[in-house]
Amino acid sequence: MTFASMVAILKRALAQTLVSYYALAGEVVPNPVGEPELLCNNRGVDFVEAFANVELSELNLYNPDESIEGKLVPNKKNGVLSIQATELNCGGLVVACTFDHRIADAYSINMFLVSWAELAQSRPISLLPSFRRSLLNPRRPGCVDPALDDMYVPFSPPPPPKEPVEATHDHLISRIYYVTKDQLNELQSLASPKGCRRTKLESFSAFLWKMVAQCGAEENYKTSKMGIVVDGRIRLSQGDSYKSRLMDAYFGNVLSIPFGGQKIIQLMEKPLSCVANQVHAFLENAVTQDHFLGLIDWVEAHRPQPAVAKIYINGSDNGPAFVVSSGQRFPVSKVDFGWGKPVFGSYHFPWGGDAGYVMPMPSPVGNGDWVVYLHLLKKQIEIIEKEASDVFRPLTSDYLNLMK
Repeated sequence: MTFASMVAILKRALAQTLVSYYALAGEVVPNPVGEPELLCNNRGVDFVEAFANVELSELNLYNPDESIEGKLVPNKKNGVLSIQATELNCGGLVVACTFDHRIADAYSINMFLVSWAELAQSRPISLLPSFRRSLLNPRRPGCVDPALDDMYVPFSPPPPPKEPVEATHDHLISRIYYVTKDQLNELQSLASPKGCRRTKLESFSAFLWKMVAQCGAEENYKTSKMGIVVDGRIRLSQGDSYKSRLMDAYFGNVLSIPFGGQKIIQLMEKPLSCVANQVHAFLENAVTQDHFLGLIDWVEAHRPQPAVAKIYINGSDNGPAFVVSSGQRFPVSKVDFGWGKPVFGSYHFPWGGDAGYVMPMPSPVGNGDWVVYLHLLKKQIEIIEKEASDVFRPLTSDYLNLMK
């Protein structure tokens, strides 16, 4: 297939998909009290066609800052969603999307990508999105757990700098690795005390926390924080099969970011199982229906003031901080537009804050490995590559079986 014919399929299917996902064709405007509000005005989606004079096998996927950022990913200026289709020298195609995170979380964008691919193959959408905001209505009267004040804070974003801020030597950078199935099993074994098995995500996160803490010790910080993104769809529908079906299709943001803080010396000296226990402890109270119902009430009580998870604004002042988000449901194999399954897919999140961001995803090779996107400080990356090179292995074209 030619690039022109593939783009024609993408555009035609996109127009059809936006009928159901009309929120992505709108734009965000302030309402009378200053809150950002989605205006569904059928503005449309910006679609960029590009050409890159490089072979797919030559793309430096290990360093997306060099090969992806500003080249293969569109710069969203207006609207909710921008898309770029880039033709490569070998005839390969890179499809990249940039979206407004205030409108959709990764779960929602995953639904959109699968629906887009289904319509490209003239198949019906398997899961129609739901925009029923009443599913997240606050309770009357509300009931807010005081612990939420330790997790979230009303926030007024600072004005943008008048001049570009130069990057310091130790700035946030992005890297992509793969972690083998055997390494994940070993980390899980080490992180699981007798009679209490920890998940792979808890085990992996605890191991990474110890690595980041080591860098914090060299910088003379005393504490470190780590958060984990939790999807509330399953939690809000616990025990209700009808609501479960509605929440499975819910389009929007249904996330919470519980986090824990720990002294760096303890993170370094304690065994992995103890750190994993700390991770499990701060997650345990946030994976419940009560937590998400309380979070909805908390947001309502603070409107119209926007809010942010405290871990995102405390990173540079109180020692190293980062957030782990699970991309295990990233549907790479399902995003087939009609010319074969993608050989690789990843999130890319250079968000510009002080805290780091980590996204583990299933490997497209399908062998149980993980592909892990890291957006951390340069010194943290250097320590991870020095101390854990057997766990974090740079993603290469050879690993993905890309032929030159």
